[in-house]
Parts: sequence; C-alpha cells; structure tokens
Amino acid sequence: MKKIVFSGIQPSGTLTLGNYLGAVKNWNTLQEEYNCIYSVVDLHAITVRQDPIEFRRKNIEMMALVIACGVDPQKSLVFFQSQVSAHAELAWILNCYTMFGELSRMTQFKDKSLKHKDNINAGLFTYPSLMAADILLYQTDLVPVGQDQKQHLELARNIADRFNGIYGNTFKVPEPYIPKVAAKIMSLSEPDRKMSKSDSNPNGAISLTDNADTILKKFKKAVTDSEGRVYYSEEKQGISNLMSIYSSVSGKSFMDIENEYEGKGYGDFKVGVAEAVIEELAPILEKYNYLLANKDYLEKAYRESAEKAAAFAERTLSKVYKKIGFIK
Repeated sequence: MKKIVFSGIQPSGTLTLGNYLGAVKNWNTLQEEYNCIYSVVDLHAITVRQDPIEFRRKNIEMMALVIACGVDPQKSLVFFQSQVSAHAELAWILNCYTMFGELSRMTQFKDKSLKHKDNINAGLFTYPSLMAADILLYQTDLVPVGQDQKQHLELARNIADRFNGIYGNTFKVPEPYIPKVAAKIMSLSEPDRKMSKSDSNPNGAISLTDNADTILKKFKKAVTDSEGRVYYSEEKQGISNLMSIYSSVSGKSFMDIENEYEGKGYGDFKVGVAEAVIEELAPILEKYNYLLANKDYLEKAYRESAEKAAAFAERTLSKVYKKIGFIK
C-alpha cells in the first residue's frame, strides 16, 4: 500500500512563485509515489471575514490553479474542505482533546491576532484543532510542512497520541514530509523576507497568474546591490535569491549560473531569470485559463474527489464515534 500524503492550501490570494517552487511543484511528483489528498481549505479561510461573492471566486480560482500546477484528479483527491462535513465534525471532537495551553502557545494565533485585532474570534484560536482533523481524518502518513506549519503538525501528533492513549489505536500519528530540495524564495523587493501572496509591495511577489510582461517588469525592479557581479553569498541577499529562483526553474547549479554570467551585469541576469520563470509558468497559466473557461470539467473533478474523500473520512469518523460512545 502506498503511504498517504495530506496537504491543504488556503484560497486567500493567488499562489506565488515562492509557493510553487517551495511546495506546490512537489505535489505533482508526490502523486506518483504516494496516495495524495489535496484540499482547498475554505473552512480555515473564514477566520478572517470574507465577501461571499469574492470568496467563491477565489475558491474556484485556487482549485483551477492547483490542478494547473500538475495535480491530476485521476491520481489524487483534490476537493474543497467544506464539501466533506467530517472535517468540521472531527474538529469539534478534537477541540475537546486539545488543551487550552497548547492552543494559546500557537505562534500563528498570536501573529494573526495582531493583524486582525477587530476580529479575534474563537475559530482563530481553535484553528489548529481543525488542521489536526484535516490530517487525522485520512489516517495520513506524511504531511508536507514548511517552517511555519511545524508547530501545528506537532500539535496534531500530540492530539493523536492523547486520543489513542485514552481509547486505543484510532489515529495514525503523522510524520512531517521534508522535500530533499526545498527552495525558499524571498521577496524581490525585500530579500530578507519570504515571498508572500500578502506582500504589501506588489513588485515583491511573482503571481502564477502574472503575464510575461508583468513578470519581466517585476524582475527588472528586483532589489540587488551595488557590486555588479553575479555570485552566491549570504551577504548578497537579493542576488542570491535570484540565483535560487533561476536554479530552481532551470536545474542549473550556482556554479553554472556564476559561469554563465561571468563578466555580465545585473541587468542581463535579471532578464535571464525572468525569461526562465516565464518559460516555467507559461503552461501553468495556459491550463489555468483553460480550466476557468471549462468549469464543467473543474466541477466534475472536485465533486468526484469530494465524494471519495467523504467516504474515506466517514470510516475514521465512525471509528471515533464508536470509541467515544456516541449512539450510531
């Protein structure tokens, strides 16, 4: 049996080049080796107030983008979290097995509370219990995690251990999946910060839906330094970030890149990186636009996946209900 991988992505903003190279690009290779379950986690997104019309649009666009990036609905499950009610049901149960102190230590709660002082709701606080439910519902073996999600996965493991300790073996305790090569892409305008879809400077992030002209303009404006020579160094954050991007999309080593741009200036290098990124993203943008123009295919894909996911999740939920003593 193949191991099970679960990963979720919020429908907030558009995926960036950083999201793609750091995580999503790996999804289409993972599905060849594992049974992959991917979810657009719309329940998580409502901890922040959403405009319904805009929210529906963002959900559909995120689903189209995930599939355009290579997730194959014939090989993986890809669905909206809210379409599988077991996520919310198990989340409530796990709330009752999650300690207040554990949730209060979550750094993301502290960060988001500062950003949304007018809406510090209970969902924001219990968000990690829902994330644990997402993972544990599918008896997940591996969860791809970045640095900012390690704390949440550790909590999910603790909840699983606690529940299993009380009721016997119920949940598989998931392990983190760390890619062998995980590109960490920084902002083009502030190379000491991670590239983010919520970047306040629109030139800092490359969106997967940006056209070629926009990508070229953003790279031309990328922050570098005054030295003028292309080589990798931690002190040269801007150039080193551009080299990481170029290496990730071209497969070239840093040494290869240094040799290629020996004697050339930053202007040539920025254009070269931009062209490589445009070539990498062109088929994604083409498929994304096709999917949005053919929503029947898109709807069939996520509905069929949701039905399969619901059947899988129900097995775990029924097991939990029985262990607790609920009347079937």
